[in-house]
Amino acid sequence: MQASTQSWKPPTGVLGRILAETRERVRALEARAAEIRRQARAAGSPPPFSAALWGEHLAVIAEIKRRSPSKGDINPRLAVDAQTHAYAAGGAAAISVLTEPHHFGGDLSDLARARECTRLPLLRKDFVIDEVQIAEARAAGASAVLLIARALAREQLADLAAAAHGYGVESLVEVRSEEELDRALALPVMVIGVNSRDLETLDIDRTISARLLPLVPSDRLAVAESGITSAADAAELARTGADAVLVGSALSSREDPAALVRELAALPRVGRARRR
Repeated sequence: MQASTQSWKPPTGVLGRILAETRERVRALEARAAEIRRQARAAGSPPPFSAALWGEHLAVIAEIKRRSPSKGDINPRLAVDAQTHAYAAGGAAAISVLTEPHHFGGDLSDLARARECTRLPLLRKDFVIDEVQIAEARAAGASAVLLIARALAREQLADLAAAAHGYGVESLVEVRSEEELDRALALPVMVIGVNSRDLETLDIDRTISARLLPLVPSDRLAVAESGITSAADAAELARTGADAVLVGSALSSREDPAALVRELAALPRVGRARRR
């Protein structure tokens, strides 16, 4: 792919509002930033994230998610310990923990609680715009953080990926366009997420995954995100080239989440290299 000259513009809509709120959350951390960084440096090494996603079967990143802007309440009383144990029992490769409080009902303590319950890799799912959030994630036991390309200018995305590496945390860089994919592939990151949901409008466009997943080089990991409700959905994404699926609402709302994780994790991983 040719690198695009398209300039980045700050997000609008839902994503723009959430980022404005996130900047307020980050400002509130300033007084504690030095202590957070000290805790991050003192934290034990987390289990590797990307290594857990390789294999013959589709890897499942099972998400702890109480609510969302698109669906409202999903499972407001979700208990982190019970959900974490269910995901592990079903064969999840990793667990995503939403820590954004206002729109997703999460908290950093959910991440720390999940770490107490499992040795599976944990992804901090939030709107990361500052290095101190990565330090928070590392201190709470995260193996990886989400970096949303649409939310970050080119230099900011590169700086945060470098900061994550410095803390010993991997990055899942989320994209929705060829230009964003070009930016992600220019970074020394292993895991690329392709999100079918437009975070500004909350609309889902399944053609995004069909178009972008095959473009992820076979030496990187491609993760399909959003709108996955069944094994049939996941199987189609695997055939398109997904190495892993990140599933939140369908699992967090289910009475027996381990059963659905088990179904998804039994699907074969096709991979881009073997498709050619």
